[in-house]
Amino acid sequence: MFKNERVRGFIVKISAAIIAIASIFVAANYIDSGTVLFDFESVIIDYLMLITEVCLGIVIFYLGIKYKKYLVSILALIQTPLMVWFELTKAHDIHVSNYLYIDGLSSIMVLIIGIIGSLITVYAVGYMQDFQKHHENEPDRRPWFFFLMFVFLSAMFGIVTSNSLVWMFFFWEITTLCSFFLIGYTKTDEAIKNSFLQLVLNLVGGLAFVLAIISVAFDHNILEFNSLLALGTAGVNVLLPVALLALAGIVKAAQMPFHSWLLGAMVAPTPTSALLHSSTMVKAGVFVILKLSPVLHGNIAGEMVMIVGGVTFLLASMAAISQSNAKRVLAYSTIANLGLIVACGGIGTDAAVWAGIMLLIFHAITKSLLFLCVGTAEHHIGSRDIEDMDGLFSKMPKLAMLMIIGVAGMFLAPFGMLVSKWEAMTAFVDSGSIILIICICFGSAVTAFYWTKWLGKLVAIVAGNENIEKSVHKEEWFVLGLLAALVIVTCLTFPLISDYAVIPYLEGAFGSVSGSIVVALQSGNIYILLAMLALILLLPLPFFGKTKRKIVPTYMCGVNSGDDLSFQGAMNCNTQLSLRNWYMEDWFGEARMNKFGLVITILAIACAFVLILGGVTL
Repeated sequence: MFKNERVRGFIVKISAAIIAIASIFVAANYIDSGTVLFDFESVIIDYLMLITEVCLGIVIFYLGIKYKKYLVSILALIQTPLMVWFELTKAHDIHVSNYLYIDGLSSIMVLIIGIIGSLITVYAVGYMQDFQKHHENEPDRRPWFFFLMFVFLSAMFGIVTSNSLVWMFFFWEITTLCSFFLIGYTKTDEAIKNSFLQLVLNLVGGLAFVLAIISVAFDHNILEFNSLLALGTAGVNVLLPVALLALAGIVKAAQMPFHSWLLGAMVAPTPTSALLHSSTMVKAGVFVILKLSPVLHGNIAGEMVMIVGGVTFLLASMAAISQSNAKRVLAYSTIANLGLIVACGGIGTDAAVWAGIMLLIFHAITKSLLFLCVGTAEHHIGSRDIEDMDGLFSKMPKLAMLMIIGVAGMFLAPFGMLVSKWEAMTAFVDSGSIILIICICFGSAVTAFYWTKWLGKLVAIVAGNENIEKSVHKEEWFVLGLLAALVIVTCLTFPLISDYAVIPYLEGAFGSVSGSIVVALQSGNIYILLAMLALILLLPLPFFGKTKRKIVPTYMCGVNSGDDLSFQGAMNCNTQLSLRNWYMEDWFGEARMNKFGLVITILAIACAFVLILGGVTL
């Protein structure tokens, strides 16, 4: 509604603060209270949602016709009438007692959405000012951008608190449409192409969701998520709807063979990328799979999810090695880490789900920090390529330090991602799946490879660089600093997070927790991890303020020319300093990795559904 930059910035900051505070309040009241169900009648809301669904379907159909993306229109023409028919017929015969609920996992998701998502909107205030300056010849669509960001957050709250499958689907599709508009924000040919790719693939996932709702309604006469889980854990055959919901989650979580939409989303402004990867969209997919985990254990649907997640983790990690574009590295890293979480959900044991939830928490915070750091760096050095980040520590020391914290948080001990992977590896071994064990061992190895390459670039010092970070907006510094602090705080407090948030949820979902979780959280292990973290934080302190006391010439492969940027090489030639990483495109090129991934995951999904429809339960 407001075109004034100041007014809009004020509204965004106040709204973000209210959402974050409300999220903390909700979590504080419900995080260890078990499952709390909310009972009320909602006929009017049901009809309003139905009308909105029809309007969204018409919009999607129109967009497909307008841009000649006819597959989008066809999918809309199948999905929307099918859901409308169902809601006007069978759905009216099924009583839904509890439309909303909240439990430990929902509370964790509320915190992630409310805190991380809100911080990203605050960061976007300053970032989008610079973005608009770089696109000054284009219309200013920032009011539309911020509107979509907050609708996105609202829909995510709906997904994680909806017990009604119909309501959950409604919010599910809103996130798909918000993502479509945000990816296509710049309206370039590439942005439009990638936004439609996202829409097509997620409409396929949406269709799987619709079929799951229809299946569970006609076969079991229920429409509540908690009732579906109760039937599954009681031994009732709910394989088909569970597998369809898991497939919808796999699509939304950008797992192979559907991962290409998330890679295409990198054309969007950085706050969009951060939002998609950390607190919305893909997190909705893994949330549903983690919720389904008690009924995925030991059956064909769980095997399908395990194979897709494990293969995605391995091959996406390998593909990241061949990338120098920082946002693309982060995209493949996200796909890979979500694959690890998905595989944990597919295993379906309490230890695996503990690892999955902890990975979810650490990944949300760390990945949002890294995406936003890359966005700020891109606006100030003119590139998002890792090879152009030589000397970033000299040009933008504060930003480089924050980025180093983010990179370290993804793979170094004692940060939380490594702790969670440790427990995931234990769960994979306990599952007895050789394929999964191979995936996590080799996937973790290549993960260390590409993060170390990036880290090496960040810590390299190149002489003669001018500090250019004074023009970074205060909103950006505030958000980046707070996210870096959250990375460290969550690492220090992860035993408390486990005890007061994750384990109470697992006890409700599984009835008890296994010994491996207790071993991972033994005081001896915790003290070692805390000591390592303290050393990492304290060791740099003696060197603060002393880096300029003695400047020595840089050693090169020849006589230094005196500028620390060139040297006299062989044949007396003046050679420019060049620091480059090894990308191994011939071995780990994304085309090759994607080809392997598509074949394996398509076969796994197809075989699973053939067996389920054939009546095999494993």
